[in-house]
Amino acid sequence: MAKFLYIYHGSGKMPTTEAERKAMMDAWTGWFGKLGSAVVDSGNPVGMSKTVLPGGKVENNGGSNPTGGYSVIEAKDIDDATSKAKDCPILMEPNCNVEIAPIINMMG
Repeated sequence: MAKFLYIYHGSGKMPTTEAERKAMMDAWTGWFGKLGSAVVDSGNPVGMSKTVLPGGKVENNGGSNPTGGYSVIEAKDIDDATSKAKDCPILMEPNCNVEIAPIINMMG
């Protein structure tokens, strides 16, 4: 099995009420439960990013496609990884997506 990085892109808005937070966590917990042992690292949300450009210039705009979080998932291939991502809770939100990239093991 290969490992894939799921990069969650979206609004970065966190639920404001306890009921909304619980519903969000239940959705993610349910999805990870459905994926089972394929979940290598369930990951975490991330904060606003900065980008360092050539010459040392720093942009503090969150990037052109802000990252909201990440996970590491095992799958047979990228098509399997893509199929596993289709039920991701972030996809219920407008303008959100899951970017999937194979993790290349450089250490053998």
